[in-house]
Amino acid sequence: MAESDTSTAAQTAPNSPSVSLAEEGVWRGRFLCLCEDRRTSALLADRLGPEAEVVAVRSPAKAVAMLATGGFQGVYADAARFASTADATQLLHNIQMLRGMPDAVVLLDRRNTIVWGNGRLREWTGVDEVVGKDFYEVLGGREIVDGNAASEASSKPQTSPLSEAAPIEAAFSSAVPVAATLLCRGNRYFRVHAAPAAHFEGEPTEHLVVTVREVTSEQLQQQKLAAIHQAGIELADLTPDEVANMAVEERIELLKENIIQGVQEVLAFDVVEVRTLDEETRELRPLLASGILPEAQRRVLRAEPKDNGVTGYVAATGQSYLCEDTGKDPLYIEGAEGARSSLTVPLLLHDRVIGTFNVESPEPGAFSQSDRQFLEIFTRDIAAALNTMDLLAVEKATAAAASVEAIHSAVALPVDDILNDAVNVMEGYIGHEPAVVERLQRILTNARDIKQVIQRVGQSMAPIEARPLCVRTEERPLLIGRRVLVADADETVRSAGHDLLERFGCIVETVHDGKEAIYMVRNLGAMQTYDAILADIRLPDISGYDLLIKLQELMPQPPLILMTGFGYDPGHSIVKARQAGLKAVLYKPFRLDQLLETVEQVVGSAPPDAATPTSSS
Repeated sequence: MAESDTSTAAQTAPNSPSVSLAEEGVWRGRFLCLCEDRRTSALLADRLGPEAEVVAVRSPAKAVAMLATGGFQGVYADAARFASTADATQLLHNIQMLRGMPDAVVLLDRRNTIVWGNGRLREWTGVDEVVGKDFYEVLGGREIVDGNAASEASSKPQTSPLSEAAPIEAAFSSAVPVAATLLCRGNRYFRVHAAPAAHFEGEPTEHLVVTVREVTSEQLQQQKLAAIHQAGIELADLTPDEVANMAVEERIELLKENIIQGVQEVLAFDVVEVRTLDEETRELRPLLASGILPEAQRRVLRAEPKDNGVTGYVAATGQSYLCEDTGKDPLYIEGAEGARSSLTVPLLLHDRVIGTFNVESPEPGAFSQSDRQFLEIFTRDIAAALNTMDLLAVEKATAAAASVEAIHSAVALPVDDILNDAVNVMEGYIGHEPAVVERLQRILTNARDIKQVIQRVGQSMAPIEARPLCVRTEERPLLIGRRVLVADADETVRSAGHDLLERFGCIVETVHDGKEAIYMVRNLGAMQTYDAILADIRLPDISGYDLLIKLQELMPQPPLILMTGFGYDPGHSIVKARQAGLKAVLYKPFRLDQLLETVEQVVGSAPPDAATPTSSS
């Protein structure tokens, strides 16, 4: 057909019968007119004559669907719809493209009747002929699935019966595209997208172009993810009150039961081994095992990439490892008898490896990348649960430690007062009553033992091993067992000396003034000494410089540290003390790290026996 004076072009449909032309020059048969305005189809009907039937459509999709049904002698495409004849030809080629699409494409009328289909729906449903049938009956749709909503008590998606809100009805009533997921016969899930076919202005939508995609695997995967998430929540779903009365072993057993249940019921794995990482020794210690050989459970494994199997490699690298054939994988070490494949993932807590999770199967290639993803999600919940259990254990240990520290703080200063009173009495009885002196020395020894006993009880009640590395007190080896004397008239300073230094293993005693400091040094006992002496620069009865001079009469190199405020140095005490051999100065207010580093500096620099009292003492 030649181009018309209304800027339209006509093309003969490929492989269609030739257009019949009567002797009078009249066109016969059905012709499809793809145009923006019905007036175009009227003009075309006039041109073709009364023997031609012109069917007007505005939607290219509907045009393709109608052409696919056959029965048209030709197609007329308005230039307003297509810029060129080549574009119009492409429309016709799209028919074959629709037939090759992996998704089902159908054209529906207002009665939900299938007018045309690309054949894919027929293949999926096994229905011999879908054209002329009800769409829902062919698909077997029963319920609309809300794939984004899952109840708290169940991991299954919420569904509702088909109603007026179904996608087909909604698309017709709203004249906008609508999508929904349908649960159909055979527990298959289909994603349905219904879009109105473009219609002429002022006329209601008469047809929908519906695409259908099977999403059963995706939907089941989402359900599995939801189930994994729910199982992860339930791993350590305990209130503090419930855990408070549970022993550590009971908590571990409960966690094991929940892990096994989640692995078997949700992930469908029967053979499993979980190991936790000792961050100090790098050893991977067995936590639980099901279906693993006893000798494999006892095997010592470390977080090293070589010679420690897949488990050691995963712990060292933090990367999951899929072993598809154990017989050909050099990393694999036998875990389950007859295992042909395995999957091992790290237990990650905030991207830090705290253990490994291993599953095995007697079938080669039994695990997929999806299994790896599922297991990685589940193991993050396991790591969080292990951390929660540890924190609850630490909470109990910390509570015990806090009780011990409270007792120690309550008795520390009173015990110091006993020591001070005892040495004052001893100073008055030296050389007079040996029996009284002996008793006073026992009082000193027993008073000092009181604080040591409290510390030992505290260590047994709240062992350091119960604390994760992240909450353990920083170790200061130079301070452990060091005896420190604090001389200050301010009770808060003396109390702080106990609180700050004893947590790092120091043995702290305090006095109020210089005289008591001298007495404590002189009566400390045979083969004992103070490793560091902290004194205020201005004690009630003596200056820091004068204290240093008196201490030098008892000790060749007194480990004295003077404490003072910035700019406060009455009588240039610090200058004179430095010239006389002062070890260090702390300027108030000082930070804890400055205090610790200064004490470490003094105790670490002292030569052997440098602070031992002289024989004249």
